[in-house]
Amino acid sequence: MSASGPLTGLKVIELAHIMAGPVCGQLLADMGADVIKVEKVPGGDDTRRMVPPEIDGESAAFMILNRNKRGTAINMKSAAGKAVLLKMLGKADVVIENFRVGTMERLGLGYESLHQLNQSLIYCQITGFGRSGPYADRAGFDLIAQGMSGLMSVTGEGPGHPPIKAGVPVGDIGAGMLAATGILAAYIHRLKTGQGQLVDTSLLEASIVNTAWVSAIFLATGISPGALGSAHPLAAPYQALPTRDGWVNVGAANQANWLRLVEVIDQPELATDPRFDDNSARMQNLSALIEILTRRFKQRDTADWLVRLEAVGVPASPVLSIGDMLKDPQVLAREMVVDVEHSHLGTTKALGSPVKFSATPTSIRHGAPLLGEHTREILGEFGYLDSEIDALVAAGDIIAA
Repeated sequence: MSASGPLTGLKVIELAHIMAGPVCGQLLADMGADVIKVEKVPGGDDTRRMVPPEIDGESAAFMILNRNKRGTAINMKSAAGKAVLLKMLGKADVVIENFRVGTMERLGLGYESLHQLNQSLIYCQITGFGRSGPYADRAGFDLIAQGMSGLMSVTGEGPGHPPIKAGVPVGDIGAGMLAATGILAAYIHRLKTGQGQLVDTSLLEASIVNTAWVSAIFLATGISPGALGSAHPLAAPYQALPTRDGWVNVGAANQANWLRLVEVIDQPELATDPRFDDNSARMQNLSALIEILTRRFKQRDTADWLVRLEAVGVPASPVLSIGDMLKDPQVLAREMVVDVEHSHLGTTKALGSPVKFSATPTSIRHGAPLLGEHTREILGEFGYLDSEIDALVAAGDIIAA
């Protein structure tokens, strides 16, 4: 299947590894960009060794982040390998990398060098803490960013309980999304001026943007909010409540939904209780409110409550496991679980593209590449003869599957 998305024709060199950079590359690839994933020699992307789980020897973690990309493997530290990469970068539109600050410069592949080589190149760098500031040289991982951003101080059950990171790497995934957004903005600028530029974001900043509500509280009051479990720091009731057989999320924070909720639970007297008169009062008396709601919600099953809440328009949902989510009819209707053809495994399952376009739809064209799977194809497009490719393979400068 050929690319059909809005970025068809855009050539992206992905020098990124593990998660944040590959998330960015996959988003662009789903939108039609020709993303060439360049893995290190030896070994390739470290995600290939994040096992279990694996499917017939292939890392599930690698496959979920690298579909729709063509793959090659180049030794960037050898003169011949570096020459191959420079030839590719000279004709590329975008390069994505997520090495520590200074790594690409030491290899002679930093922004300033590549800008001289290709002034239309958009150079996207994702780091732990950004290119500037006192922490720029530090190594950064999602866990570190979540801790420093304050996210872990507001995630979990509150005083007396340990800090908890989000169950998914929001810093990594968020940084990949921010990077993709930055690349698209830089591409618009290039269409106007012909000039590329540096796009710089980090795991720390991606984590910080998730603190909007709790940062608003501190900036207004000088008080750092603490963990509230599933509750909202500014509105109530807006959290998970236990039922007879599980949990249900209830979003009755605004006044109209609050009044609908008290009718659904057959406790209309709560509508005139001064402790719960408006959102401010409900937040001040949150413990009492949740105690009342918990007693009531435990009297019925989750499915029963969902029917009742939906009937009056109160936003609500079950708390699904990952497995149940991946089978949910709305998730399937939105094509968020898709079949992907892998060159070794055949048909596999993957997450679908989260952005839909009416005129230039995204497409899932193929699975994640084997290490060096498309080396010959890619280098041939950049003018290399088969004999030259064979010599590079023999010297260990590249890997060709």
